[in-house]
Amino acid sequence: MIRPHRPPIRAAALDATALGRAGASVLGLAALLAATALPAQEANPSAEPDPAGEVTVSHGYTFFGNLTYPADFEHLAYVNPDAPKGGEIATWAQGTFDSFNNFTLLGNPAALATVGLETLMTGVADDPTDLYCLVCETIEYPASLDWVIFNLRPEARFADGSALTAHDVAFSHELFMEQGLASFRAAFGAQIAGVEVLDDHRIRFDFAPEAPVRDRVGLAGGIPILSKAWFEETGRRLDEMWTEPALGSGPYVLGSVDMGRRVVWQRDPDWWGADLPINRGRANFDRIRVEYFADAGVALEAFKAGEYTFRIENSSLQWATGYDFPALQQGWVVKAELPSGNLGSGQSFVFNLRRPTFQDPRVREAIGLMFNFEWSNATLFYDSYVRTTSFWDNSDLKAEGVPTEGERAILEPLVAEGLLDPSILTEEAVMPPVSSPEREIDRANLRRAAALLDEAGWEIGQDGLRRKDGQVLSVVFLESSPAFERVILPYVNNLRRLGVDARLDMVDPAQETRRRDEADFDMATQQFNQDWEPSTGLRQWFGTEGADESNRNLMGLKSEAVDRLIDVVVAADEEEEMKTAVRALDRVLRAERFWVPQWYKDTHWVAYYDMFRHPDPLPPFSLGHLDFWWFDADRAAELRAAGVLRR
Repeated sequence: MIRPHRPPIRAAALDATALGRAGASVLGLAALLAATALPAQEANPSAEPDPAGEVTVSHGYTFFGNLTYPADFEHLAYVNPDAPKGGEIATWAQGTFDSFNNFTLLGNPAALATVGLETLMTGVADDPTDLYCLVCETIEYPASLDWVIFNLRPEARFADGSALTAHDVAFSHELFMEQGLASFRAAFGAQIAGVEVLDDHRIRFDFAPEAPVRDRVGLAGGIPILSKAWFEETGRRLDEMWTEPALGSGPYVLGSVDMGRRVVWQRDPDWWGADLPINRGRANFDRIRVEYFADAGVALEAFKAGEYTFRIENSSLQWATGYDFPALQQGWVVKAELPSGNLGSGQSFVFNLRRPTFQDPRVREAIGLMFNFEWSNATLFYDSYVRTTSFWDNSDLKAEGVPTEGERAILEPLVAEGLLDPSILTEEAVMPPVSSPEREIDRANLRRAAALLDEAGWEIGQDGLRRKDGQVLSVVFLESSPAFERVILPYVNNLRRLGVDARLDMVDPAQETRRRDEADFDMATQQFNQDWEPSTGLRQWFGTEGADESNRNLMGLKSEAVDRLIDVVVAADEEEEMKTAVRALDRVLRAERFWVPQWYKDTHWVAYYDMFRHPDPLPPFSLGHLDFWWFDADRAAELRAAGVLRR
């Protein structure tokens, strides 16, 4: 199963996914938008040059290549511009929630807590590298990208009708710099040298000389815009829990809430941006309802009973065996496998490197050898998945084989300084071990793992457990999803065969969130959702800056070599240079063996009551069910008349 229902990665970390990719927080509409910048006007012929040729004025921005959409585009190519508005789509989340603030590690934020916020720029689902004006109308920048000016749309309004101005943008920037996560401030804080409000609808960002060029426009254009007046009136802080969402300017506002059990987001009928070309055919549902359930099994039964209406399935067992029910048989429910061009999520078990036991790479490798993916896939997953092998699976950013000449040029100085083992230059990129699908434990891998632990000094005692200096080698898996129990227990059994005191610690989602945030675990599941143009956000995922805040760098990785490689990726200003650097980084990360790769798939499994419609074909980089799908009122009436729906 793919696991999206783990404790959420907070938007507070504000990396290239949540901040530099403008608008990614709004319904996940631009979840693949990269933090990009353009070094010179020649790289973007769709921009409109100043007569003097010194400043580019444009409706959008991309770093490599050209923008997909011209300034006069009428709507995005993948939407239905005439999609009807109305109806409700209802989905589910696991666990509970006690806050509406997704920008802090405190509490459990409600699903879609940032759905009402917008950014200056936003992204699109058919090109993950483009940025387009949303709250801004145009941007201005010199070839040097020392600064950028955003010209805001004068009609932009918050949900209470108050004007959204450049003062709110400046306030939001300062708030994130003052009260955002320390890892965000470390990664991004020094990049913006100054912010100047030129007038109510013009704001200028000046960048520090050392700020990565590719990050500049995306960073400034991706700050969620918060209402200065709302914060001043309520006295709220960004680093505390909220019992109500912040005032925003986006398409949805809070409709109703049953704290911890249900949240309903209501489409704002007066949303200022509804008729913008970038928004036509989007935000089509009147209501988005999210129901909370203790586990996926209970949630599936509720779906069958019509308690909610749209489900993304992430369990191969449920997908293969759980959908034989009357509503599906009678054609009231659609079960579909839809294509996805997204990067693999990098889903994996990760070690807590803060534990002394796991600082020895031989121990990590030995433990990794005991996870039999091939048996799990054949026996538990109905051969539904592909093994995770890279942090950039399903892309040409993945390291393969031995290093290329370009990768060697990047890696050799680190080897010369003793920061990397020389084998990184000659050996193929680390791949997960292959196991026999015929039996739960692979004996050859068991022998290899035993030899590694023997070499590391972990000796088998008379009780069958391995010890070193009187300490038992133990591994405790932290998990809250009952669906993962059947996956982890065979792994635990294999580890016990190796002499490891392994066990599964099943907790509720709130406990899991707290313990992950406090780094109180041995191994836990993490997803490393990366970008097509990786940049400064890598520092929060893998850099030393993010190691003490376990939200993204959950394993607590601190590696000077990795930090230096991230610097190379960030500094790259040519596309092939960037790709080569990412491959070198991927190679080194995989050699660190801080993860035990799990699995991914390149399709979406969805089931929904047959009253939703979508464009065909879908764009490659987004399912978009909360974005550009729409409601079929006539079909919904038929379902209700048949007594299929409970709500």
